[in-house]
Amino acid sequence: MNEIENLENKTGTEHQYKVAGMSCTACALNIERTLNNIDGVQNVTVNFADKSAKIKFNEDKIDFKFLQKKIKEIGYKLLEKNSQEDELAYLKKERIRLIIAWIITIPLTIKMIGEMFFGYYLGGENTAFYLDLVLTFPVIFIIGFPVILSTIRSIIKFTFNMDSLIGIGTMAAYSTGILKLIGLNISSFVVVGAMITAINFIGNYLKNLATGKASKAIKQLLELGAKSAHLVKNNKNIIDVPVEELKINDIVLVKPGEKIPIDGIIIEGATSIDESIATGESIPVDKKTGDKVIGATINQYGVIKIKTQKIGKDTFLSQIIKMVEEAQGTKVPIQAFADKVTGYFVPIILLISVLTFLGWIIFPGKGLIIASYFQKYLPWINLNASNISLAIFASVATLVIACPCALGLATPTAIMVGMGKGAVNGILIRNGEAIQTSKNLTTIVFDKTGTITRGKPAVTAYETNISEKEFFKLIYSVESLSEHPLAKAILKKLQNKKIEKYNIKKFKAESGKGISAEVKNKKVIVGSIKYFNDLNISFENYNDKIERYLERGLTIILSAVNNKTIGIIGISDEIKNDSKSAIASLKKMNLKTIMLTGDNKKSAGAIANDVGIDEVYAELLPENKINIIKRLQKENEIVAMVGDGINDAPALKQANVGIAIGTGTDIAIESADITLVSGSLTGVVKSIKLSKATFKKILENLFWAFFYNIIAIPVAIVGLLHPVIAESAMALSSINVVGNSLRLKKLNLDKEKQNKKK
Repeated sequence: MNEIENLENKTGTEHQYKVAGMSCTACALNIERTLNNIDGVQNVTVNFADKSAKIKFNEDKIDFKFLQKKIKEIGYKLLEKNSQEDELAYLKKERIRLIIAWIITIPLTIKMIGEMFFGYYLGGENTAFYLDLVLTFPVIFIIGFPVILSTIRSIIKFTFNMDSLIGIGTMAAYSTGILKLIGLNISSFVVVGAMITAINFIGNYLKNLATGKASKAIKQLLELGAKSAHLVKNNKNIIDVPVEELKINDIVLVKPGEKIPIDGIIIEGATSIDESIATGESIPVDKKTGDKVIGATINQYGVIKIKTQKIGKDTFLSQIIKMVEEAQGTKVPIQAFADKVTGYFVPIILLISVLTFLGWIIFPGKGLIIASYFQKYLPWINLNASNISLAIFASVATLVIACPCALGLATPTAIMVGMGKGAVNGILIRNGEAIQTSKNLTTIVFDKTGTITRGKPAVTAYETNISEKEFFKLIYSVESLSEHPLAKAILKKLQNKKIEKYNIKKFKAESGKGISAEVKNKKVIVGSIKYFNDLNISFENYNDKIERYLERGLTIILSAVNNKTIGIIGISDEIKNDSKSAIASLKKMNLKTIMLTGDNKKSAGAIANDVGIDEVYAELLPENKINIIKRLQKENEIVAMVGDGINDAPALKQANVGIAIGTGTDIAIESADITLVSGSLTGVVKSIKLSKATFKKILENLFWAFFYNIIAIPVAIVGLLHPVIAESAMALSSINVVGNSLRLKKLNLDKEKQNKKK
């Protein structure tokens, strides 16, 4: 096969589907294994937490129906993402099954308690036994049929999951009734089997509700968008249309208090817009004609007209939803470990359960010695029961207590909640690995322009030897005719001072040097030091000022009237308002800060000094930035790179964690692991706090899942744990893990936390 044919076979399209019927991450692993073994499937990622599967496959070889058939064979259902059989329908079905199961099981439970504590048998012992056998059958084998079917399939294919443990446990419990019916001396646990099934329904239902809350971030994002828009037809008629009907270049009117319906550009009007949905920043942003606006943000006070620029999946909100969906489906390295443990855990527990059964059959005396110590505290211990009854009791309890559901939920639920929390705070985490890596960061490397600074020149200092009013009037008059970026910076500084312009004659611009014009019969010149030297205009009275401005890294603009210097203006790339405080916060977290820039050393040094950067490397090319990051990594530093430009993309990829400024280029954003929508450096601090908090929740969840099993399994093996209590504890442990993850929603990312130096 030649290289072109080989490449074609490897290419495929990635699709995302919903999966029904999963009860734990062992199910997700089972589906992944099954699909990955199919010829034509290139990659599969199944996310139990949001019940989704991302499948990349060659559509020339296989299709959706074929995949659906293969999934059905192992007991699950693959659904189109927009299928009507959605989460709400599934929950409704589970709720009905739950209610019916408990309508039957509650009377049986009350009857069992009466028999256990008071020796009362309804209609006599034989009648009570037959009643149990008949009424528990529909609970276990009809209402609980999906679990039984999944168990049988898992035994046939030797691919076990949580349902396997529950199914084998309930069937073993019911088998005691059958064995007793045929005359064997054995205690009947059929009601216990029904209770395990019913409690399992409660656990699954509550777990689905909880994981539904964990995945709520995407639903919330979908709901944030405007539902309709005021479409302007023929520049005069206004009709209300659904947002979905808007096309590119349509004109829409937005009134005060309304949501911006779509991504676009303001073509008429000015306003202030609440962009907190996109950036996490609460302060409204002033907008005027020519400024871009984001769909779902809120117009504060002005009436504006917007020309649509992006629709459908290309809009900002749709891109965020896509990124959150993709990120929530990724796995952190520690999850691979948890998944591996879960994969081995079920067959190991099945083996332990078999050994427990055999142990009680072969060496019943050992277990009875232990049980006798606890008999007066635990009413369900019956030392007079037959050996086989004791063996089944202990082995069933071992099966149901050891379900690894909590272990499987530990990581994905924390990731889903953490990434959802990030999304509503303007922090988009593209992959799970960044969460685990961020907690170990030692060095934060920053680009300068557009990252620490705004990336736009601004007037930061000036001096004049004439009246300030006259100085401003002369400068404003001549610079208003210039198109140079530095001229625009000067005009921006002066535009709010309500300056009246002089009439200008004989305007002339010298490229790269400066401008000149005639004002009130006087020649006014504005330009660089080189320009003034070329024109032999003296500026010695300003030499001290020039030296100080240069030390601060400012660009110098001189001005003269009739060849006499009248003033000096210093221009620099303006530092973002919160750069200094963000870097100070990073230092409190014991992180080293470094700035890499292609700018000159003086300017770079001045800005680094202003914001408190530890180390500066200036006059760099993109490859120099990568080499510095590589060197830091060789020195065992774990590095995050923060940048916004095309030239930062290689360094963002090289760093352990790449953090892109959302106001930067698409290439930088695509290269990064984390995107800060607002462009504010406080987002770097917030993203690290969020990553640490999320990983902490993962560790807490894993600890409690492991600790619970380590403590509970030995108790079950020695016959001290009632199977019903075991099933209840198993369900509660899973709900506890999800609940612990949901606490991330309360995390305050703005709160300063003083870290002690180690």
